[in-house]
Amino acid sequence: MFNKPKYIVLFIVFLGISILSVNFLLYHNFTNAGSVSQEREVEIRHPPPPPKPIVRKPIVKKILKPQLPKQQESWFPSEWGADDRRGAANRLTPQKVLQAASLIKTGNVYQLGRVFESGIPVFGTRHYSLRIPEMSGPLGDNKTTWFEEIFSGEIGQIGTQFDGLGHIGIGDMFYNGLNRHNFAKAEGLEELGVENVGPIVTRGVLIDVAGYKGVDVLGDSYEITRADLEGALDKQGVKITPGDVVVIHTGWGKYWMTDNDRYSKTEPGIGMEAGQYLVEQKIVMVCCDNWGVEVVPNPDESLAFPVHQLFIVKHGIYNLENIITEELAAAKIYEFAFCFAPLRLKGASGSPGNPMAIH
Repeated sequence: MFNKPKYIVLFIVFLGISILSVNFLLYHNFTNAGSVSQEREVEIRHPPPPPKPIVRKPIVKKILKPQLPKQQESWFPSEWGADDRRGAANRLTPQKVLQAASLIKTGNVYQLGRVFESGIPVFGTRHYSLRIPEMSGPLGDNKTTWFEEIFSGEIGQIGTQFDGLGHIGIGDMFYNGLNRHNFAKAEGLEELGVENVGPIVTRGVLIDVAGYKGVDVLGDSYEITRADLEGALDKQGVKITPGDVVVIHTGWGKYWMTDNDRYSKTEPGIGMEAGQYLVEQKIVMVCCDNWGVEVVPNPDESLAFPVHQLFIVKHGIYNLENIITEELAAAKIYEFAFCFAPLRLKGASGSPGNPMAIH
């Protein structure tokens, strides 16, 4: 039927192959499982390093120095009391008038005021305009006729101009701590108007800084220092006394109506150090042959007209700008009787005028 030994051999071979296959599969699965287990053991024994922390640069915030409210500063009330509206004009006394009179030796009178005319240098958008309408009249049998003028302009702040205490502020705060919301009206200043000042008759002192520096005109934006003022005064042999008016010669007036662009663009003038020195001398007013008394622009670019604030707001000291000084400087007249009377413009911030030096 069939060869039994042959089939037995085949059966044995087939059985062996099956056993080998099963063993191979079992071994393969076992080794793979063991490998995964070893990897997991390795992972457990040696966990991956933690991610590096993100290092952020510290945010540095600029800490601004707190600004004290102006009412906490010590510049008001003024030395003449909380109700004062005249400032340094309080230093004008009969004794100062007599002192001024004693300086009149020759009787020569020097006009320090500029001519008001069309085309004069003005600050910013200010303007000057004078018009003469048609002749009026005649009246009566004698045929009287007349002319009159129509003026337009910032009357107190053009030409030779006097800065009153209502002209300059520190923010909303003005001389003696007055808040502009309480006194500034469209019809005029209800406080600090120039009508409060009165006539100024006192000793005048010329400080020829240009002459002291050996030049005809100080350079553009030259800052006059305390040393300059003291040096010039020492060279001239004069001293400042309380109640005086100080007149500073820079030579800048040379450009008035000859080079208005240069005249108005910058100017040599006193800096804060020199301004503080003049404050300490207890003067009444500073006059100068430039348009703003102080150096422009200020060496500190963040500041605008700080000497104005020092003088007018904090100490009640007046400014008189755009004056003629070259004649006094040329004649070397360093002491004289000074006279000036602001127009009694009620509620005005300043006044035009023609100051005089009498020698």
